Amino acid sequence: MIGRIKEINELQQCYQSNRSEFVIIYGRRRVGKTYLVHELFEKEFAFHYVGAHHLAKDKQLSNFARSLQTFSGSAFLPACKNWFDAFNFLQDYLTSLQTKTKKVVFFDEMPWIDTPKSEFVAALENFWNGWAMHQKDILFIASGSATSWMADKLIDNQGGLHNRITQKIYLRPFTLGEVESYLEAAGCSWDRYQILQCYMIFGGIPFYLSLLKPKQSLVQNVDTLFFAPNAAMRDEFSELYNALFSNADHYINIVRALNSKKEGLTRTEIAQMTNIQGSTLTKMLSNLCKCDFVTTYAHYGKTVKNVIYRLADFYTLFYFKYVENDLSKDENRWTHLIHTQQVVAWQGLTFELVCLQHLPQIKKGLGIAGVLTSASSWRSENAQIDLLIDRDDRIINLCEMKFSQEPYAISAEYANKIRMRSALFREATKCKKGLVNTFVTTYGILPGKNSSVAESELTMEVLFE
Repeated sequence: MIGRIKEINELQQCYQSNRSEFVIIYGRRRVGKTYLVHELFEKEFAFHYVGAHHLAKDKQLSNFARSLQTFSGSAFLPACKNWFDAFNFLQDYLTSLQTKTKKVVFFDEMPWIDTPKSEFVAALENFWNGWAMHQKDILFIASGSATSWMADKLIDNQGGLHNRITQKIYLRPFTLGEVESYLEAAGCSWDRYQILQCYMIFGGIPFYLSLLKPKQSLVQNVDTLFFAPNAAMRDEFSELYNALFSNADHYINIVRALNSKKEGLTRTEIAQMTNIQGSTLTKMLSNLCKCDFVTTYAHYGKTVKNVIYRLADFYTLFYFKYVENDLSKDENRWTHLIHTQQVVAWQGLTFELVCLQHLPQIKKGLGIAGVLTSASSWRSENAQIDLLIDRDDRIINLCEMKFSQEPYAISAEYANKIRMRSALFREATKCKKGLVNTFVTTYGILPGKNSSVAESELTMEVLFE
């Protein structure tokens, strides 16, 4: 098991508690929710059922009955006419078990079980409130990739499950350091520069990483997974969004709009570009953020209404840029593109996003992990700063993030631009705090007469902490 230390501790505490526990585990598709539960509790399962995508209620119930028959070891196949019947049979079976430890019940892909007019949630409420919560030996785990359903029907439930969830576990993608550990465990000997490039394409999604062949280079893997005949990752885009969201086309329109502007968009700009308005847009943006597809940044000096939304899913960004409109049928497309200026520019923009997603590591590298901070961005007509770290010790780090294959050389023109930008920021914001121009680069700043503009610097090594 790589990482997940906090989540493992939380699950073990639930297993060892002296009450019944209702735990939900949620997060985007392919992030490892099922793997986590199986690694910890597979030998302890009293019952396990997996919902099926796009399967009607009667088929779901039939599959449930088969699972119950298998776990009970009975020759009798329960006749589940509805979900109330199904949970009654489950209650009878669990009551019959004589164990000294918790009875672990795992419902995987629960959102897929809740088909229209199925009354699944009502039956679940009845099962939990009427029986399970009054026991002391039930560990009920519900998991699902459709984060919006998990939030609406379970976390924010205003009916019978209101305040009944005893533990909520949100599983995030791996950090760079965890990806490095994963690849090492898989027998991959890539250096950190190559792992960083890997992260720019696959992000920290364990399933995607599991498809990599350790004996091949990253470039070979990308060609195989995206551009070879029947490439495994080429059709992932449609499957990903349709599995997570109802009305997936609207969500795709939003991420497509965000993809058009790397600095991100305000809510008003998104509404104008997509023609999605009001509470519908609010809910969709919230769901995209909950799934780690979109992230938000405050605009320095402005209210929360001016928050900036930015596309943050590395796979989606790569798909839009290099896969969606590829008609070349070139099985070695990435090999042929990797050293082009187009890819160099794309890597520079994507490295900025990697840094933004590793802010705790950057703070630690700056020696301010214990200092209260807020992160934001800033734009004016003449200048832009993608990351400001506003510190409680009256200092603001104005961060520049540069990806290169060697130590980064600062030209006289670029040094003047950085100095002018700091002056414009101070004048526009009336900021009284100390400003520190901070560079985050792959291999550091090349010493020279212009390097003094970088008043503090970090390399990619800190991102792997």
